[in-house]
Amino acid sequence: MGRVDAINAGMAGVSPLSSVEIPSLQGKVPEAEWKVRVDLAAAYRLVAHYGWDDLIFTHLSARVPGPEHHFLLNPYNLMFEEVTASSLVKVDMNGHPVEPTPFITNPAGFTIHSALHMAREDAQAVMHLHTPHGQAVSAHAEGLLPLTQTAMLVRDDVAYHDYEGVAVDLDERERLVADIGSKGAMLLRNHGTLAVGETVGEAFVRLYFLERACQAQILALSAGEGNLNNPPQGAPEVTAEQGKIGLKMAAGALAWPALLRKAYRLDPSFAT
Repeated sequence: MGRVDAINAGMAGVSPLSSVEIPSLQGKVPEAEWKVRVDLAAAYRLVAHYGWDDLIFTHLSARVPGPEHHFLLNPYNLMFEEVTASSLVKVDMNGHPVEPTPFITNPAGFTIHSALHMAREDAQAVMHLHTPHGQAVSAHAEGLLPLTQTAMLVRDDVAYHDYEGVAVDLDERERLVADIGSKGAMLLRNHGTLAVGETVGEAFVRLYFLERACQAQILALSAGEGNLNNPPQGAPEVTAEQGKIGLKMAAGALAWPALLRKAYRLDPSFAT
């Protein structure tokens, strides 16, 4: 299937939803899977809260605990603010549902996620966004610059992947894997941002830092490059080492638990 034809894969016979009725899966799936479902649904709601969603056109995914190569993915016909733990669809490595579901998925859009999930054991969660600031920095020739503390904390952990068109060609998976290597984040050139993590919380916090760094870069450059204050020699390297140590700990023990509390305050229905 060509790259043009593949963009509509799985869309035959799709009709609009007139309502969203989601039967609960709590108690019907293993406890470990339910926890991942709740975390991932919270991440979807938080992405919507921070204004990072792009209608329905990006994905956050997470590996289902167990020996099968199964993952959780959003229903393609729900807004991020509608996603719940029970609505997440369990899919195989090609993005096809492995169990009956009232929702549809976008297997073509799972190309990026499946590549990283399959290639890296530590990529338990994969998150990809199309924010204006992330896209803008991905289009900069020099990519992410060490202009702010936030950027310096994550910059050494950011890889780059050249744009090949909408990512629906399964052949692109090999190049995605090669380009990200062992890094935790990636700028998809002329496309957007991406982060992976051993947990949903780790991937989300890493993506948060990358998005904030991109936003700050665009704001800083709006004053003109001649008005920028560059950090002293050696400071970016020191900050990068601090980021390698601190981000994972902050995500697991501090930031993600606080973000989960925020998600419950915003709308606890995500955990149903």
